[in-house]
Order: sequence, then C-alpha cells, then structure tokens
Amino acid sequence: MQPLTRLLEAALFAAAHPLTLADLARLAPEASRAELVQAVNELREHYEQGEHGIELLSLADGFQVVTRPRFAEAIAEAQLVQRPRKPSRAALETLAVIAYRQPVSRAEIEEIRGVNVEGMLRSLHERGIIEVVGRAEGLGRPLLYGTTSLFLELVGLGSQDELPRLEELEVALRPPTEQGEFGEP
Repeated sequence: MQPLTRLLEAALFAAAHPLTLADLARLAPEASRAELVQAVNELREHYEQGEHGIELLSLADGFQVVTRPRFAEAIAEAQLVQRPRKPSRAALETLAVIAYRQPVSRAEIEEIRGVNVEGMLRSLHERGIIEVVGRAEGLGRPLLYGTTSLFLELVGLGSQDELPRLEELEVALRPPTEQGEFGEP
C-alpha cells in the first residue's frame, strides 16, 4: 500500500463523517486529484480483497470507512456504538417531501402532508438534516428548504441523484394483490 493510501486510510478511520476529495487533499497538498482518486480506489480494493470487517463507501459526496452490514447487528447488540435515534414516521414523511421537491417551502410541505410541519422543520434543521437554501419569490418570500449532506449520509446515498425514482417507489409501495406471486389467481 502506498504512503498516500495509508495517510488517507488513517484520516478516513478517524473521521466521524464522510470526507470529500477536497478534505483529503488538505492532508497531502502536493498530491494531484488523480493521485487522490487512485489512493482511494487502492484502499477500496484493499478492503474488498481481504476479509475485512469494514469497507470504504462513497457517501454524501465523500468517502467513509464503515462497518460491513453483516457485522452491524452484532455490534449494535453489544452496544459498542451509540446509535442516533431513529426518525419518526412524521420526520421521514417530511424528509421525503423535501428530498423529492427541494427547494420547497413550509406551505408546500404542509399542503402535501396535510399537517403543520413547523416544529418538524425546526427539529430537522437543528439536527443538520435539512437547511434553508433560499427564499421563494411569492408573497412574504417564504423560506425554501433542502436536504444536507448529513441527510445523504444517514440514508446511505452518495448524492441526491441516487434517490429512487418516484416510479420505482410507486411499484415498491403498491399494496399486495390477491393474485399469486407470478400474477396467477
């Protein structure tokens, strides 16, 4: 393993959140972007080839060393890591609206959800999962909300483009029919 790869490995191991290429470049200012990408790929291959309990993922426009899913349950049961609390159904619904409609105003979210979301927006904003991304042109110039890189990290996505398409969700969320598995009655 190259010295640059070992340096990046140490930084990724120590980081509590995904590191972007720009973050990694600060570790080795003399390294080119191509050298950094090569080192990240070397590290990813290293974890893939060995029988390691960790892997290198692309998350939230950066990279993070994470536990392999097959070991996560045992670690959680042993309570070795403090897990963030799971978001409520209301928080997930609000986040889904923001993720798919961003930038979106509070009034638009409330129209879709049918409930007041002021407290939910405040909570998600305080936790760094959403942010104010601008103001609408309409009456009163309401705030517009969007998701943050922390949102991408929490849902395990590398970028906003990886969100499932709405057509895919419609199929996945369709209630089961009375027909058999392959369409036969």
